[in-house]
Amino acid sequence: MYSKEEASKIRQSFWITFDKYMKPIPSADGMPVNWVNYKTGVKHIFFRMDAVKRGASIAIELAHPDAGLRELYFEQFQAVKLLLADALGEEWEWQANTTNDYSQPLSRIAKTTEGVSIFKQEDWPAIISFLKPRLIALDQFWSDVKPIFEAL
Repeated sequence: MYSKEEASKIRQSFWITFDKYMKPIPSADGMPVNWVNYKTGVKHIFFRMDAVKRGASIAIELAHPDAGLRELYFEQFQAVKLLLADALGEEWEWQANTTNDYSQPLSRIAKTTEGVSIFKQEDWPAIISFLKPRLIALDQFWSDVKPIFEAL
């Protein structure tokens, strides 16, 4: 068991490692990008990555505080679901109504993997191999569909 400080240092070390691994890769538009803190450029739409004791995940989170607008965003993602699946090469889990760790309502489209731990450095290559292609694919997808969401 790790203290909070030790666990925080391990998590920080992982994300620094991930950032170094991703830094040379340009965005779909050919521009430098901060992959760890990816900015979608559309308020209330986030790409989130997480690595924890029992797995890792990557998600599109729609966190608009207005439930009606959040639903509209989710419906727009459903309208481009085939494009998303094509870009990712797989299906993700779709949740129209869920909450985050702070009990704030949101919609989430996510993919998770289990059996890896951020606290086992030997699992880091597997976590990176899980996150990297999906994040790059999300970036390509977003480059294509972002104008739809900017217009909302």
